[in-house]
Amino acid sequence: MNAHVYLAYDYPLLGAFWTVLWIVLWVAWFCLLFRVIADIFRDDTLSGWAKAGWLILTILLPFLGVFVYVLARGRSMGARERRHLQAQQQAFDAYVREAAGSTGRRSEADELMKLSEIRARGDISDEEFRRAKEKILH
Repeated sequence: MNAHVYLAYDYPLLGAFWTVLWIVLWVAWFCLLFRVIADIFRDDTLSGWAKAGWLILTILLPFLGVFVYVLARGRSMGARERRHLQAQQQAFDAYVREAAGSTGRRSEADELMKLSEIRARGDISDEEFRRAKEKILH
């Protein structure tokens, strides 16, 4: 009588499930490991020696190092991530505003010049020109 129980491999679908589960867990583990390492370098409150210590602990004993780091500094890790994302968003917004301002918006001088050309052609009266000029300048 065979005493071995092959639960996962008696059913090929269950074997595939376990394989996928292990792959997902390993990918999640590496994502967490790299986030911790990035947070170590991003943290401005840590001294150089503290960063080196956390990094050595994380590299030499990865499971223990990440576990201890997340327990000790996990809350501030989230705050640093939020600040980093906000800074990125602000930089992107500034870039978009700068790019749109240089090509999409016309300056007041351009608007006044166009308005002056319209008046010179006689398409608008002096009174309409004055109102349009006030609108542009204010």
